[in-house]
Amino acid sequence: MSQKKDTTVTIIALLVTGGIAFGGYWWLTKGANSFSKVVNTSSDKTPIGSVPSQSLDLPKADKFTDISSIPKGSFRYGGSTTWAPIRAIVYSEIEKALPDFQLQYNDPSSNSGLTPSSGAGIRMLLNNELAFSQSSRALKDTEKQEAQQKGFSLQEIPVGTDGIVVAVNPKLKVTGLTIDQLKGIYTGQITNWKQIDGSDLKITPYSRAGEGGTVDFFVKEVLKAELGANVQFAVTTTDGLRKVAKDSGGIYYASAPEIIGQCIVKPLALGLTPDKLITPYQPPLKSSNCPPYRNQLNTEVFHNGQYPITRPLFVIVKKNGGTEEQVGKAYANLLLTKQGQDLIEKAGFVGLSK
Repeated sequence: MSQKKDTTVTIIALLVTGGIAFGGYWWLTKGANSFSKVVNTSSDKTPIGSVPSQSLDLPKADKFTDISSIPKGSFRYGGSTTWAPIRAIVYSEIEKALPDFQLQYNDPSSNSGLTPSSGAGIRMLLNNELAFSQSSRALKDTEKQEAQQKGFSLQEIPVGTDGIVVAVNPKLKVTGLTIDQLKGIYTGQITNWKQIDGSDLKITPYSRAGEGGTVDFFVKEVLKAELGANVQFAVTTTDGLRKVAKDSGGIYYASAPEIIGQCIVKPLALGLTPDKLITPYQPPLKSSNCPPYRNQLNTEVFHNGQYPITRPLFVIVKKNGGTEEQVGKAYANLLLTKQGQDLIEKAGFVGLSK
């Protein structure tokens, strides 16, 4: 009888051991893959975009006049439409401080047939039409390769930080979105606001047309996929905001300064998770009394990295050992002074440091 019990125990032990072994094998070959698929359906819980932590080897200075080796002459530059608020403020200050350093913005639509954008500025720089360019996206490998083929290289120098802000019609009940929800809207997986606890209302996602730096960044870094067939296009950001103001289910994305102070649309809080939605504006939202009071950029959440979608603003320098390189580096040096960083923040962006 004892021998039978021992045999039974042995058999049970073998079965249990075999079951565990089989379960482990199944987990390694099937279960782990299934779990991996589930995990990968959620977005990476880290903010999108950041300013590269690189040593720029640039001088530290307070004022424009503290920068030495500023070339004399008139020089052409161009590029990103996102940079327009910075150009409007910085140009006059450089002109007052350094009258011999004259900068002329070159609109590509007037002679090159290109739409003003980061890509257009880099294209013109490659074609020897500019001394330097301004960009709201990083250089592409193809652009770097083309520069090398032409006997020089391109350097991207970060001088400030921008955030991508999402706006909707002011009457919409939704006050915030997760990044996953934003992706779902712009890839066509989420088509009605009721899927996000909003009104039973069709979503109309709008995007600026063309290949501007903002669109490139949004598609590559935020969506990591192509825009859905449901996306409608606007010629400019002004056009896009007007469309959203007239469309109760509309949504649009753009650079922070282009949206935060607008009264015809409502900026949304964004977050990596539903319980951590971050407002790009200083709360509370000024909706009923805008104007005369307008929302202001929530600079703190950009400085501390809480806001989930940020990107660097670059000066693109042509490294050819010639005048163009001197001019591009001089302009970047000016923007990296305390005076330059203050002006970048006055324009509605965020400096690289407090």
